[in-house]
Amino acid sequence: MPNLSRKLRFFLPTFVITLVIDQITKIEIVERFAYGERLTVIPGFFNLTHVRNPGGAFSFLATLSADLRQAFFLGTGALAIVLLLVFLSRLEPDEWVAPTAIGGVLGGAIGNLADRIYYGEVIDFLDFRLIGGYIWPTFNMADCWIVMGVGVLMVQMFFEEDPDADVPAEAANEGSGASGS
Repeated sequence: MPNLSRKLRFFLPTFVITLVIDQITKIEIVERFAYGERLTVIPGFFNLTHVRNPGGAFSFLATLSADLRQAFFLGTGALAIVLLLVFLSRLEPDEWVAPTAIGGVLGGAIGNLADRIYYGEVIDFLDFRLIGGYIWPTFNMADCWIVMGVGVLMVQMFFEEDPDADVPAEAANEGSGASGS
């Protein structure tokens, strides 16, 4: 990878690793667990459970007809992939934080999209029970990568310096063609 830009040296391995881990874990769950089967890992807190989610996050649109739901999620998944690649292409070659985060988000998005294409729904298996008996919706590794990647991007945007912050207002207006009179 000596000829690749820094952003691609961080993006590509993150993307491949997240996609591979996501798919391997789902294959293992499908092969080792019957649908609905649960293995208690930490009693009262964490289980491995083979479930399937025909909808989106928190079963969003799960009750929509299968054809409409599939078209919606395949279309939005494809759109998300295109937008992530456009965002990646616009980053400076020496960037590494955002490309790493995008690699995780894209790996997760493609992992869940692959499930929708192959199974018609997403394989979920990480089942947490929280304080007070609250059950967090079951999720998978792709969801973890997506949430972590988006979180990193949000933190980076929050702490990113505004390139116009050091430019006096008059200079900013002159550069944009705005008239001061």
